[in-house]
Amino acid sequence: MTGLSTHVLDAVRGVPAEGVAVWLMRGELRLTEALTDADGRVKELAAGLNPGEYQLYFDTGSYFAAQGVETFYPEVCIAFTVGEQAHLHVPLLLSPFAYSTYRGS
Repeated sequence: MTGLSTHVLDAVRGVPAEGVAVWLMRGELRLTEALTDADGRVKELAAGLNPGEYQLYFDTGSYFAAQGVETFYPEVCIAFTVGEQAHLHVPLLLSPFAYSTYRGS
């Protein structure tokens, strides 16, 4: 069984992205949701994930709207596979017109 955490960094401002809504899906089923904290993190979004395919959604549109910033990506979805790892960390580096991600540690 695997645990999951995430964090979001605002790459334009160079700060953690606080208050971003994040939710975890498996197919059509929403498993959990949270808001990023002052450090841009959700330290334990889920625990006990079984192997399989999942999706993390980030409400980037609301985050940028709260700052009065236009964005091309109102939502970011990161699809990933859970294996036998003890813990997964999925970061998101964000700007209004681009984003990137990687498998964190």
